[in-house]
Amino acid sequence: MATSKVEIIGIGDDGLEGLTAAARQTIQQAEILIGNRPLLTAAGGKAERIEIGNDLDAIVRQIEASPGKRIVVLATGDPLFYGTARYLCDRLGKDRFEVRPHVSSMQLAFARVKESWDDAYLASLASQPLELVAERARTATKVGLFTTDATPPRVVAQALLDRKIDYFTAYICENLGAPDECVTRGELTEVAGQNFSPLNVLILVRKPDVPDRPITMRGRKLFGNPDEAFLQSQPKRGLLTPAEVRAVALSLLDIGPTSTLWDVGAGSGSVAIEAAQIAAGGVAYAIEMDPDDYALIASNAERFGVTNLTPILGKAPEAWVGLPKPDAVFVGGTGRQVRRIVELALEELRPGGRLVANVGSVENVVAVRELLQSQEAEPQVLMINLARGNDQLERLHFEATNPTFLVWGVKK
Repeated sequence: MATSKVEIIGIGDDGLEGLTAAARQTIQQAEILIGNRPLLTAAGGKAERIEIGNDLDAIVRQIEASPGKRIVVLATGDPLFYGTARYLCDRLGKDRFEVRPHVSSMQLAFARVKESWDDAYLASLASQPLELVAERARTATKVGLFTTDATPPRVVAQALLDRKIDYFTAYICENLGAPDECVTRGELTEVAGQNFSPLNVLILVRKPDVPDRPITMRGRKLFGNPDEAFLQSQPKRGLLTPAEVRAVALSLLDIGPTSTLWDVGAGSGSVAIEAAQIAAGGVAYAIEMDPDDYALIASNAERFGVTNLTPILGKAPEAWVGLPKPDAVFVGGTGRQVRRIVELALEELRPGGRLVANVGSVENVVAVRELLQSQEAEPQVLMINLARGNDQLERLHFEATNPTFLVWGVKK
């Protein structure tokens, strides 16, 4: 007997009324309906009903045991959004199914607060521990959370506040799509003292221009500390050298116990701070023209207990006039001025010293490399392209960082 297509139909809180006429007709013509009790009750009709909760393998077994039958699997929201349809397609093959999605509760929640969700960190507290979710939220711009009875919004809010993560506006979206739908906006301190409906989605939207609150210093390393260990300005992109790139750059700088280092365009000072830790008997100068970032350098140095680092407020090259000649120079930044800064820093570099430039465009790679060649500095180039693994609901998701380049050479 030929195997017919299995229909997977997503249903929202508004029940059958929220479906298209074609979807309702498909349900009425089904010979077998599979789903949880509330969905089966809402569906009506005369089909054989098979109640299955979260046991997706049971659905697989039932489909395989019913060849030729008109089977409809009822799911909530969008069955392909970390849901039933994706699991079944993975197990039995996409050709076995037709999927009719409804709007997911996560989509509805972001729509209700009028925020895009393509760049949000998404998680379900049913499958992810709260401690992990809270730390992932620390550097996120937006967060979407499926809460649970054991971990409701007030518990999440208090966990964030306990970690000094207080820079989000919270939206609790209750009973989405139902007549008693409600969206509550508030500060985390307010949410921590309130109770909400068990059917809710918690949306967190980061406030603008608020620095990160760094994680505790437990397990502090000499170099390669996680980005979350540093106070960072907002927006963060490009203003802090990522931990992996920082570790490689510090190894290329060949810093010794008594080295003098210049970090030009220091941002939040992560490179200079870790260089100062390596050169415990030397000194590091963090040169930064932005007053807000300059203040963060001093705060981060104090946080790491680094006393051999001197923040310098000013624009290169004027800001380094009178400083001791460096054994190593790290240059970070963008724009056409990078080549000129590298050229001037190379003049100040002691013979045999190393210069490492972190640039983000191929044009700057070529410009800096040609300059180092002209100075017989034996330039080398490394492209770093990383993807960090993040848990998005129950799946591992890799988030690619922007490609970056390290160009370095040794002064003759």
